[in-house]
Amino acid sequence: MSMIKECRTDFLNLQVHDTRTSMGETAARAVAAKIREILAERDEVNMVFASAPSQDEFLQALRQDGTIPWNRIHAFHMDEYIGLPADAPQGFGNFIRARLWGHVPLKSANYLDGSGRDVEGECRRYADLLRTHPIDIVCFGIGENGHLAFNDPPVADFADPKAVKRVELEEACRLQQVHDGCFAALDQVPRSAITLTIPALVSGRFLYGMVPGRTKAVAVRRTMTDPVWTACPSTILRGHRDARLYVDRESASLL
Repeated sequence: MSMIKECRTDFLNLQVHDTRTSMGETAARAVAAKIREILAERDEVNMVFASAPSQDEFLQALRQDGTIPWNRIHAFHMDEYIGLPADAPQGFGNFIRARLWGHVPLKSANYLDGSGRDVEGECRRYADLLRTHPIDIVCFGIGENGHLAFNDPPVADFADPKAVKRVELEEACRLQQVHDGCFAALDQVPRSAITLTIPALVSGRFLYGMVPGRTKAVAVRRTMTDPVWTACPSTILRGHRDARLYVDRESASLL
């Protein structure tokens, strides 16, 4: 492990690693250890995963960890575009299937339906699943605008009454998808999505965030130093009693 430094703001712990690979592998070891710890006391674990290139090193390390009893894990993803073709590689369900879920024998893999046929019904269905499977572990990223899942500043609500909702995406969020190489141009990025809300995400008992890259440097700095408010939704993490951020040298460059 090539950790450069460790710091904390309020309850939020942050580790800076020399490389994305070190960051992802260290986070994966921590998550795997937490899975085993929970399963020593319970039969199953409920996990939420982010689907983004920022998670690639972490997901690869998880996939290669032979100690994880995947057949005791219920898996969920935290957001999905509305209206993409079912086989679009940019779809977050397709992304997480290709990176992890399609390679391990999960107890259940629970996909959001972004077809748009009945968005409100799909939000209710997924919220019901989450009530049946209270979240143990959330593996997340942070957007360039500080979003968690698709809770951009204009729609983020720290007291949201819903667990899952439809949102319209801020342009900064849509541009990030272009910066990440997921879409060739802004006009290709969907304008709406389904997302787990802020209260649903922070209801997880243990939160692990993987946030590498120079384009995330402002978001990492704001997460650790801004006032806790929806102008930078990720600041809510500082109030969680068991949240950790794993970053690399580039994303920590403004700290």
